[in-house]
Amino acid sequence: MHEQFPPADGPIVSTALDGGIAEIVVDNPPVNALPVAGWFALADAVTAAGASEDVRVVVLRAEGRGFNAGVDIKEMQRTEGFTALVGANRGCFAAFKAVYECPVPVISAVHGFCLGGGIGLVGNSDVIIASEDATFGLPEVDRGALGAATHLSRLVPHHRMRAMVYTSATAMAAELHSYGSVHSVVPRAGLRDAALALAREIASKDPTVIRAAKESLNGIDPWDVNHSYRFEQGFTFELNLSGVGDKARDEFVKRGRP
Repeated sequence: MHEQFPPADGPIVSTALDGGIAEIVVDNPPVNALPVAGWFALADAVTAAGASEDVRVVVLRAEGRGFNAGVDIKEMQRTEGFTALVGANRGCFAAFKAVYECPVPVISAVHGFCLGGGIGLVGNSDVIIASEDATFGLPEVDRGALGAATHLSRLVPHHRMRAMVYTSATAMAAELHSYGSVHSVVPRAGLRDAALALAREIASKDPTVIRAAKESLNGIDPWDVNHSYRFEQGFTFELNLSGVGDKARDEFVKRGRP
């Protein structure tokens, strides 16, 4: 039995699958870069799934060319003032927080590119399964922004994270698997099946115990990811006020990069 989960808004579709699995799918062509409303819709979808007593695990995945390309920079540049910038920062914060604080485990199934905001989502999830072609990175410095180093540092060792931030380099799924941050690497065609198989295994456990496990694991994390990310966001505002951020985003839009 597959039922539609509210909310289902624009690029975010939530479905209740058999066995207590909620599947949340991002589908916003061409590259799954989310507008402000999309980030809040994703936060709402994860929150709604976790609030349901019938849900035991959430699978977060995407359709199309890649998992997530971050914020919609074109939306930001065609919006006057700072409304879109503030909205994107608050929307990303809400979505990342919703994943981290979801009362049940969140499995991210990643294919293709996982950039910027995508790193925030997977870095805050409980388990990551990736396809062989998946790449992970933070191109923020090339966009005149900062953020999600908090989450990248949960995926790669500290000095590797620093080098990736400074150079905008990406890492393949196999590298993250070697660190243990990616649970398994599978052929792209089998990604959804692999994620759902793991979800079914988790969903077969006592739901009260699993929810307690999620809360306890968050409680022993070495740092507060919400506070850490919010601190990073302050530097994005500084860069924008200095004019660097807006200039970098204009250049990005002119180049027409995906």
